Formats: sequence, structure tokens, C-alpha cells
Amino acid sequence: MNGGAPLHLLLVEDEPTQLLLTQRMLRRGGYEVETAADGATALAKLATGRFQFLVTDWEMPGMDGPTLCRKARATRLPGYLYILLLTGQMATRSAVIGLEAGADDYVRKPADEAELLARLAAGRRIVQLEQSLRDANAQIQRLSITDPLVGTYNRRYLNEQLMQEVEQARRQPHPLSVILADLDFFKSVNDRHGHQVGDEVLRHFVALARGVIRETVDWVARYGGEEFVVVLPDTDLAQAVDIAEKIRGQCEARAVATLAGELQFTASFGVAALDAGSGPNGAAAEALLRQADAALYRSKREGRNRVTVADRIRAEPRAGR
Repeated sequence: MNGGAPLHLLLVEDEPTQLLLTQRMLRRGGYEVETAADGATALAKLATGRFQFLVTDWEMPGMDGPTLCRKARATRLPGYLYILLLTGQMATRSAVIGLEAGADDYVRKPADEAELLARLAAGRRIVQLEQSLRDANAQIQRLSITDPLVGTYNRRYLNEQLMQEVEQARRQPHPLSVILADLDFFKSVNDRHGHQVGDEVLRHFVALARGVIRETVDWVARYGGEEFVVVLPDTDLAQAVDIAEKIRGQCEARAVATLAGELQFTASFGVAALDAGSGPNGAAAEALLRQADAALYRSKREGRNRVTVADRIRAEPRAGR
């Protein structure tokens, strides 16, 4: 709907002539119109989530308009569906029944084009306001789980989502590994060149890591300061070590352009895989991070710029790097 995108409307009418006439009115009003001749077909189309509006006749075979309204409201849809009921019944009680069934408004048949489009225009404001609120809520949600400096997920998201990844890995079952990375001697970068340059280095590391991992499966979270966690679903320990080594090699080989000129930096890594016997999901997620942290500590202690795995089998830097 934003930026002039068409509004999708489903028209439900079983009488062919009336269907054609109403469809023409709606298209002249600027709506993308699809049609259905009965309630069951309408519900199947609504379930796709493509529609912002439903205009339905009251009297139809099999399922009348109010019943369709109730069933539509019970369907989980991605956004608000504005429902307009077309009725030939003049009694106020009938209108009340339709509104109580879930209709937002009603128009008496035969519909006057100006009135029909005016009532839908009022509905458009409601639909667009609801969309704006959903967009704003989604943006707030994104901000609440995103690190504002580097654009990765934050520690809060890591704590919540890693437990979900553990649960899913056990349910499938499939392997799950994590990499804990720490930029070497990062404090000296901030002390010598300033925090703005340090921020550039952090963002550069994130870009390198994202260039190695799978875009829609793996994810990165900032653990704190210059530490990052790379979460690798459906990845065993050997594969995770290879990924960590690729990131390590790129950090060593590729200088980052900063306000202070090109800078070289390295990073150290600890790698761990999910242990099937590590207790409940929350405890298992914590254990996974602890193991990766212990492996990272050994990488730091034993010279930095290297990958160490949690079972104490070390992957040394490749020759010539």
C-alpha cells in the first residue's frame, strides 16, 4: 500500500451480472479486484494474505455473508482485513447481525457507486493506519534486538534465540555450532586512533564474517565490546572450524580502510558444538557459549590469530598466513 501500491480487494458475489457490475465499480475506484462465487472459495483466497479488503454479498449458497465474516475474522492474516457487507435487507437488526459477525461496514444493494467507494475510502484509512502501526512496531522490534553500531544482533537476541536454536537442533535432530571471535589488541586501536576508527574496524569484521557465512541461515551477534558470536545451525564442529579459519584468514589478509588510513588487524576464535547431553535447552545454550569462550581464551593465551576448538584440538593458522 505504501508508495502507491495497489490495494487488493476480494469481491464475493454469486450472481454473475451483479458480480460484473460491482467489479467494474471497484476497479474504477483503483482497486485490484479478484472474485469468488462462494464463501469456501473466498476463505481459500483470503488465507493467502494478499487482500486488504473483502466485499461480500449477504445472501449466498452454502455460506452466507455473516458466516463468511466470522470465519474470515478467525483466520490468521498478516494484516487487517476491512470487510464491507453488501445487503438487500433493510432492517436495522440485520445490519447489527452483520456488524457483530465481524463486518466493518455495510452498503445496501443495489450499491450506489459513490457511496460504495466512499465507504471503502474510509476503510482504506483504517487499513493504512494499521499498516503504519505494524511497520512501526516491527521497527521497534528490530531496534530492540539489533546492535546500533555494527548492525548485528545484540546480546539480548543472542540469549533468547540461541536457546531456540538448541531446541530446534535437538528436535530435528541436526548439529549446531558456534564461533566466538575476539579482535586482537583492539584496545590499542582505540587508544592510538580513536573510537571512530575502532568502530570502522568492528564494522569491517562484521562484513567479513557475513561474507563467509550463509546469509539466511547463520547469524552474528555482538557479544560485547570487540567480541562476536557466529551461530551456525546445521553445522558440525569440523565445518565450523573451517568457517572460523576462513574468517580468520580474511581478517589477516585484508586491510580495512579507515580515517587513519589502512589498518591491519587479526582476530582469535573459539569454536564449540552442541553436546547432546548438556541438559535443558537453556543450560545447553549457556554451556555452548562457555565452551567457545574457553576455546577463545586458549587462542588468546597461545598467541592470538588462531582458531581453537572446545575439545582442545587446535586448528593452527595456515602456513604463509
